[in-house]
Amino acid sequence: MVGANLKAETLKSMEKRSAIEAEMNAIIENLCQPGGPGLSGNLVDSEGFPRADIDIPVVRAERRRLAELKFDHNEITEKINANIQVLHSSRHAPTSLSSKDSGVNLGSNNQSASVANAIASVSLHDAISRDSSSSNVVDAISSIPFAMVDEIADASPAAEDGLQLGDQIVEFGNVKAGDNLLQMLAAEVQANQGQGIAILVLRQGAPVNLTVTPRTWQGRGLLGCHFRII
Repeated sequence: MVGANLKAETLKSMEKRSAIEAEMNAIIENLCQPGGPGLSGNLVDSEGFPRADIDIPVVRAERRRLAELKFDHNEITEKINANIQVLHSSRHAPTSLSSKDSGVNLGSNNQSASVANAIASVSLHDAISRDSSSSNVVDAISSIPFAMVDEIADASPAAEDGLQLGDQIVEFGNVKAGDNLLQMLAAEVQANQGQGIAILVLRQGAPVNLTVTPRTWQGRGLLGCHFRII
């Protein structure tokens, strides 16, 4: 009975999180559209005057709302992860799983939008509803994006290889969600200069597989783009 109640509670939390993710995606897509201010771009021009090409009050309001949604998303994700840990351990082992065992970064702040859309073949709702596969839910949640492309130069290696502004990074070579992500991403790029790196991104909620090759070009860096940890 307790397990059934916990599953029902977790399903409800997942539905609430999906609604949060949908709102976050809409805001991110709006801010990161071509010519837009992005998630952290300047709202003034080179002379220090307010940009005339954007609605500054709206941009500020959307950025504030996105920060609120990220906080709510982190909070509800921690609750879901804790519930899944209990469900999984009660089914497969007498002791609770560690974050390493479950493949979920428990209590991490590196949670972000589009979890449901990131999993093309597994519905979170269906996965937790099937008694035979609580572990599927754990595996699904491990596919959470940890970074976003918030700057990308024209004719850069990243742009030529198909990366786009606003893409959310789920996997970048051997790098997945964890600690010291900026350092790990930089190290992965340096270690693979001239070699293709397989990456998985979310683009407008849909998973996209790409291969980018770090290389020298006329601009800065080996990729010509900037990642923002989310």
